[in-house]
Amino acid sequence: MTNNGVPATGKGLIVSFGEMLIDFVPTESGVSLAEAPGFLKAPGGAPANVAIAVARLGGKAAFVGKLGDDEFGHMLAGILKQYGVTGEGILFDQGARTALAFVTLRANGEREFMFYRNPSADMLLKPDELNFELIKSAKVFHYGSISLIVEPCRSAHLKAMEVAKDAGALLSYDPNLRLPLWPSAEEARKQIMSIWEKADVIKVSDVELEFLTGNPKIDDENALTLWKDNLKLLLVTLGENGCRYYTKHFRGSVEAFHVKSVDTTGAGDSFVGALLAKIVDDQSILEDEQRLRGVLKFANACGAITTTKKGAIPALPTESEAFTLIKGA
Repeated sequence: MTNNGVPATGKGLIVSFGEMLIDFVPTESGVSLAEAPGFLKAPGGAPANVAIAVARLGGKAAFVGKLGDDEFGHMLAGILKQYGVTGEGILFDQGARTALAFVTLRANGEREFMFYRNPSADMLLKPDELNFELIKSAKVFHYGSISLIVEPCRSAHLKAMEVAKDAGALLSYDPNLRLPLWPSAEEARKQIMSIWEKADVIKVSDVELEFLTGNPKIDDENALTLWKDNLKLLLVTLGENGCRYYTKHFRGSVEAFHVKSVDTTGAGDSFVGALLAKIVDDQSILEDEQRLRGVLKFANACGAITTTKKGAIPALPTESEAFTLIKGA
């Protein structure tokens, strides 16, 4: 069954691995952290956003990660549950707090971050604490790169990837660069690239493309320097310019939907969640350009809607909202 050339959301399990935290977002845009009169709590963390994005679209999602055994940690676990994300992979750490980030919203909706994680609970996830049964049941296993920064979480990340891959999951990677969290830009580049060849699907933003290649040109030639033969799909998201896609046999671009953007937080996660929800049951879509374009158009619509409200999670769309935007365009 397709709607506007978009397949139904799949029933296979999408497991998202990594961090969940609370963003403190200023009540006023375009001011520095010091000048902000107040802050609103906005639950986030890219892997958690992706899991909720999938669930909002009617898909089956689980989150694997560690939270602090504190009020904020239990609040976040409650939010995952409220949105219908399976919580069997969530652990609580008695000794460390849930991570926090203070976000500065520029007047144009772009963001800067100041993080409180020294260390936060998500960094302390150990390989032997992983729920391997849950990970083995994933049809898609999705992750970022923040979980690669420090041990023991790094080893847990590598182990989870290996277990998912051995069980036949499609591996999806969104590096989601947060430079302030890394010891240096060189280390960030090195570690982000260290697992590049393991993934089946990789999504980078235009900013990440420039960072990883060291080349400011956002074109096919530069993007293809990130292509590896094990990949099934490489995506470059271009904000209001849509996205570009690259596979072994074809490449192209899909334009964006134009909306009034107030906060770009979570747009990329919404895009990824939509893509994964639509391919989880039928990965042959990755080899069929026409069908893939339909899915990417839908993912662009989901990303666009997410920028029209403040905060990531409350802005993640349902399927009917996405179709309304597509039909109205």
